[in-house]
Amino acid sequence: MSTLKGIAASAGIAIGRVYIYRPDDIILDLESHDSISGEEKLKAISLANESVHRQVKALYTRMKEQGKSKEAEIFSAYEMFLDDPTLQQAMERYAREGYSTAAAVHRAYEDSAQLMDNLADAYFRERAKDIRDVGDRVVRALLGMPKADLRALPYPAIVVARDLAPADTASVDRENVLGFVTEQGSTTSHTAILAQALGLPAVVGLGTALAGVDEHVRLGVDGAAGTVVLDPTPEERATLEERARALAAEQELLTQYKDKEVALRNGKRIEVSANIGGPGDVATALRFGADGVGLYRTEFLFLDRDSPPTEEEQVEAYRAVLTAFGSKPVIIRTLDIGGDKQIPYLHLPAEANPFLGVRATRLGLRRPTLFKTQLRAILRASTAGTTRIMYPMIAVAEEIEQTNLLLQSVRKELDAEEIAYDHDLEVGIMVEIPSAALDAERLADRVDFFSIGTNDLTQYTFAADRTNRDLNYLYQPLHPAVLSLIRMTIEAAHAHGKWVGVCGELAGDPQAIPVLIAMGIDELSMSSAKIPRAKQIILSL
Repeated sequence: MSTLKGIAASAGIAIGRVYIYRPDDIILDLESHDSISGEEKLKAISLANESVHRQVKALYTRMKEQGKSKEAEIFSAYEMFLDDPTLQQAMERYAREGYSTAAAVHRAYEDSAQLMDNLADAYFRERAKDIRDVGDRVVRALLGMPKADLRALPYPAIVVARDLAPADTASVDRENVLGFVTEQGSTTSHTAILAQALGLPAVVGLGTALAGVDEHVRLGVDGAAGTVVLDPTPEERATLEERARALAAEQELLTQYKDKEVALRNGKRIEVSANIGGPGDVATALRFGADGVGLYRTEFLFLDRDSPPTEEEQVEAYRAVLTAFGSKPVIIRTLDIGGDKQIPYLHLPAEANPFLGVRATRLGLRRPTLFKTQLRAILRASTAGTTRIMYPMIAVAEEIEQTNLLLQSVRKELDAEEIAYDHDLEVGIMVEIPSAALDAERLADRVDFFSIGTNDLTQYTFAADRTNRDLNYLYQPLHPAVLSLIRMTIEAAHAHGKWVGVCGELAGDPQAIPVLIAMGIDELSMSSAKIPRAKQIILSL
C-alpha cells in the first residue's frame, strides 16, 4: 500500500505484525479528584486488573517457554500483587475519597512500595520495584497506554519505537523480535548495533512517518534497502520473500568462509573478531566464526537493574565468555557509562553535554570503588581464557597512568589474598578521541594495543552527534580527516611494536575493509553476522 524510506541500519527481510514500544513515563496529577462514583471507578480498576492479569500471564508463559525460570517467577509474583486484598482495599479507599481512578491506583501501589523501601532486608526493597511496575501496568491499562516490554513479546513482531537506548536492548526477547523500525537513529545507533548483533533487519530514522502505525498493521521491512512497506499487498509480499531467499542463499555461500583463518598473501594474519554485549551473544559469535571477541561491552551488565552487579556476578559473566572462547582472545572493555548510557542508581549529576562529560574511564576514575570491583572481577576471571583489558574514552596519557595505578593496586590485593589471575594479560585503550590519535606516538609506550572506535572517533572529529538525524551527512568515517587519524594511530603503534584493531562499525563495512587492511590494521571486530563476508573480502585481496 505505502512504502516509507528510512536509513538502512541492518540487512535482512522481515514481514510481520507491529509491536509498539513506547516506554514513556506517565505524568499523573496525584491530587486530581473527579465526580465519577466510587462504584464506577472500582469497576474500571477491576477491568484494568483483569487486563494486566492476562498480560502478565502471557509474559510468564513466554518466559517459561524460553527456559527463563527466574524471570518467569517475577511475573508469577506480579499476579500475587494484583490479587493482594490490602492493595485492593487501599485503591477502594482512595477512589471513595474522590481521587481520580489513576491517582487512586498509583497512590495505593506507591504506599505499598514505600513500606518495602523502609525495610532493612534487601530482598524486600527489591520487591518495591516489582510493586511499582505492577502499579504502572494497571495505570497504563486504565489510560489505554499498555506497558511496553521487550523482555517477552506476546507474539512474533517487528518492534516499532522512537529509538532504543542501551537499557531497552539489554534483555530483548530474541525469539519473537523479527526486526526493528524506529523514528530516530542512525547507522551507528543502538538499534542498528543490536539488530546487526542479532542478525535482524532494521530501518531507522523514519521520523513522523510512523505516527499512524498501530499494532494491527503488518510491515514488510527491507533492512538493506532502508524501506518499510505498510500492509504489503500479496505482490509486495512475494517480492520481499524473494529477496529474503536471495539473501539467505548469499549467506549460505558465505558460510564457507566463517571458520577460515584469514591471512594476507604476505603471510600476515588478520584477526576477525566479534563485538558482544554479554554471554547471551557468545553462541551467535561462534556460529559466525569469530576469531575472538574484539569488544565485550560490559555496561550491559549494569543496565536494567537497581544496583551495580556484584563482583561475583561480574566474574561469572566474564568467565562464561572466556570459557566459551577457550584460547581465542577476549577483549573486555571496562565500564563505558555516560553519554547515551545513563544508569539511575549511580545518581550522576546532570550535564549540559554528557557525550563530552564525565563518562567511561573518566567516571571510573571518579568512582574508584566501582571501577576496582570491575577490575578485580576481570582479573579473577582471566584464568578461564585469553583475557585482554581495554579502557574506553582515553584522551590523555595521564588517564592511562591513573587507570594502570588502579589496576596495579588490584593486582597487589589479589596477590595478598593469594587469588590466581593471568599476570601477563594485555592492557590497551580505545582510540576514539582525536587527541588520542594525534598523541598515539606517546600513548603507545603505555599500552599493549590500540583498538580504534570509529563510531565515536568520527563524531568527535566532526563535532556532530552520530545519533542526530539532521547531521547524518557529517557521519563520514571514510573521510580523509578520519582516515588520517586512523593511519597515524596504526603507524605509531607499529613503530613501538604494538598491534592495532578497529572495533567500530567501520570494521565490518565492505568498502572500508580493503582500506583498513592497506593501512596495516591487525584486527577487525564487528557485529557477528558480518564476520563471514569480512573474511571473504580479506581473502580476496
